[in-house]
Amino acid sequence: MEQDAYRHVPYDIEIEQALLGSLLVDNQALERVGSLIKPEHFYDPLHARIFETMAQAFERGSFVLTPLTLHAAMKADPGLVELGGIAYLASLVSAAPAMPNVRDYARILHDLAVRRSLIRIGEDIVNTAYEAPTEKGPQAQIQQAEKALYAVSESSKYGEGPLEFHEALRRAVQSAEAAQKRGGRISGVTSGFTDIDNLLGGLQPSDLLILAGRPGMGKTALGTNMAFHAARTYIQDIEAGAEMPRGAPVLFFSLEMAAQQLSARILAEQTEIEMWKIRNGRFSESEWEKFVLAMQDLSTLPLYIDDTGGISIAQIAARARRLKREKNIGVIIIDYLQLVEPSRRAENRVQEITEVTKGLKALAKELNVPVLALSQLSRGVDSRDDKRPVLSDLRESGSIEQDADVVMFVYREEYYLKSREPDPGSADHAKWLEKCERAHRRAEVLVEKHRHGATNKIEMYFDDRFTRFSSLIAES
Repeated sequence: MEQDAYRHVPYDIEIEQALLGSLLVDNQALERVGSLIKPEHFYDPLHARIFETMAQAFERGSFVLTPLTLHAAMKADPGLVELGGIAYLASLVSAAPAMPNVRDYARILHDLAVRRSLIRIGEDIVNTAYEAPTEKGPQAQIQQAEKALYAVSESSKYGEGPLEFHEALRRAVQSAEAAQKRGGRISGVTSGFTDIDNLLGGLQPSDLLILAGRPGMGKTALGTNMAFHAARTYIQDIEAGAEMPRGAPVLFFSLEMAAQQLSARILAEQTEIEMWKIRNGRFSESEWEKFVLAMQDLSTLPLYIDDTGGISIAQIAARARRLKREKNIGVIIIDYLQLVEPSRRAENRVQEITEVTKGLKALAKELNVPVLALSQLSRGVDSRDDKRPVLSDLRESGSIEQDADVVMFVYREEYYLKSREPDPGSADHAKWLEKCERAHRRAEVLVEKHRHGATNKIEMYFDDRFTRFSSLIAES
């Protein structure tokens, strides 16, 4: 308790002075710290005003920054007058180290400012919780705290700035080396499907991938299959001592289906026990034994399911950051895009979807993981003779198509054929039966946009009894 009495708000006046003095000595250094530091990151209000004046003058190119020119611009500032005016600005120059590293100073000040913000948020949480019950219940207080923390997280992001070309080349070579260490097959995270991995090189870090389809096509099943394969392959490669695992821990946001329902799908796929038996609990003794063994085997998978309904893009980002830090997740899957709430209401649905897709793309880049978002398609598909989807069929397609690196569609002709049976005994009925036989348990994954390579149609096998996709080769 005695130690607590001596705690003080984190700040460092000497670092603030050293940074300002360094900028007065080398005005061009403002370019190097512009993405890291803002006036509000300074603890001393006068230092904040000095930096703001310097940044504005540098941006306009109105004058060279020296103690004399800066004093001319701020001579009416009462805080500066109180400390001695031009004499104080000259002392800042004297405080500048001979070999300053302004980016290091800026990072220190930035981190101190974030700590102060966290302290303020923590105090607000404590004070609000102590208050008598108001219109805001505990859940509203939690949401308010999450928004405040997210705002700090957003404001504390800073990019690296421009990369020199040799550094960009080095990273490209690292990516190629990663693919080589994985056996020369993929540089990203495996989807579990050879043809998809060969076309995309795996699910690539920082990519936003869209998997779309009409209801009943199996997009949730395919997304769930990919999540399972990535998590299982990760465990297998780690146990085998692989230097570069092909899989990765997975965070799955299931906005439409409960976590236990998603788990049941995976169990059905692995045990080959039909879904209706799992739902109704109608097992034979041997099936029950298989079910329990599979459950024990799968319980160690690094697959994390968040089935919170009505979750916002801000909450998705906050939870993904936490799981990235705690569990090192390597893939994020969202089922489905249109159920994600925007952080703020817009004039129309297209603008709201735009905010969500841009947020998901930014999250993919920030965490350097692939984000796979499932998406609905418009009903216009059903009114065409050829019901294979195209890019314009995406709901609110402009922003989705623009922000996505990869767009894939799931199409199953069998689904549509079942609803269009001609009169029995007719010539058309015989043709229909032939088509049904060809289409039975067949699916197509249509890669219609691929920012980094070719597009193609991938034929697959789909067993609706176990909600399982697999390669046609594996089933032949």
